[in-house]
Amino acid sequence: MPILVIYNPASGDCTAQQLFHSHVIPRLHSANAIPTEVIPTRGPGHAGVEVINFLEKYGGDTTVVLGSGDGTLHEIINQLMGVSLKGARQNVPSSAVHLVLVPCGTANALYSSMFKRTPEQDAVAYKLRSLEAFLIGSTPKLLTLAFTSLSGPPASQQTQSRVVLSAVVTSTALHAAILEDSERLRKEIPGIERFKVAAQQNITKWYSSCVKLLPMPSSGVVHIYDPDEGDFVPHDDSSEDNPILDVYGPFAYFLSTVNVDRLEPEFRITPMTSKSPALDASMDVVMVRPQRDPTFGLDTPQARQKFAGKAVAVLTAAYQDGNHINLRYSENGDITEGGTGKTVVECLPDDIDERAHLLCSDGTIFTIEKGGRAVCKAALPTDNTGFLVHV
Repeated sequence: MPILVIYNPASGDCTAQQLFHSHVIPRLHSANAIPTEVIPTRGPGHAGVEVINFLEKYGGDTTVVLGSGDGTLHEIINQLMGVSLKGARQNVPSSAVHLVLVPCGTANALYSSMFKRTPEQDAVAYKLRSLEAFLIGSTPKLLTLAFTSLSGPPASQQTQSRVVLSAVVTSTALHAAILEDSERLRKEIPGIERFKVAAQQNITKWYSSCVKLLPMPSSGVVHIYDPDEGDFVPHDDSSEDNPILDVYGPFAYFLSTVNVDRLEPEFRITPMTSKSPALDASMDVVMVRPQRDPTFGLDTPQARQKFAGKAVAVLTAAYQDGNHINLRYSENGDITEGGTGKTVVECLPDDIDERAHLLCSDGTIFTIEKGGRAVCKAALPTDNTGFLVHV
């Protein structure tokens, strides 16, 4: 099987080149898994171009050893899904791309979800776990992909929707605003602290939109997390006769994930992804709606400022092994664990003002046109296609 080694020298703290030349490439050679090509990327979109060029040179299954963050993987997946391959791939059945992940980005959500680091584990050894799994012939894991279709308003001249694929996260509201603003902070704050700075800049904002949630085929109805049960239960407003659930904002937070239970090593935002894996291709959706607060009265700047403290409490609890999904409101609006009040966070598995039109797909920001919509569905490619990660 041909092996393409590709790394992004600008990812994260810019140490990918040193890691690959000191550890990754020598380890491949010592295992007699000689790379066919070794390519450092030169800018946005370059990784996808090189993967396409490589696939068109060599037929059959291919292994890509990828040193980057989630954003470079996002580029590769979207560029590959948008082209008709030529050369060795022309007029032949599609085949899978095997991925060996080497985490070199800032947050490394996919890698952190697949490989949990123990305190005593050496930093370099931890980063080589997917590589070591590949070298011993592990069975790779097929990635679920989220397909988001962005369409304009009915009266627009747009004739075809734009389709964006995600392997980690699709979001709007606060998370999308954080990702957009954090990019401007990258040079000043290269680490994950910039996400917290961007969160503080947007924490008082609410986002007006509405959402339709679809049930998974295996269940027939939309489910929601119940802290008392410690698991998903059927949603009261979703039935077999009327399974689609309409949810109305404003939203303080709205995010969905596939393949991951965390967006940073300790930020476990969708913990049920690993605790209660779905049988179908699906997304876990997490949302916070301020008007569920029993003390909510009028939407005023003072009300938003007051709720900001509760939003911070939710995000802080996500760093506590995903405990935010167990938080409830007390009668006086305080956030507590236990009790019988409404949950602060609504967590569901599921098949706008200016900022509400932002959509984040694996860290890349898109805009939903005014009057337009985004439709997001999860899909699991067949075994002989798609992207498989060695774990």
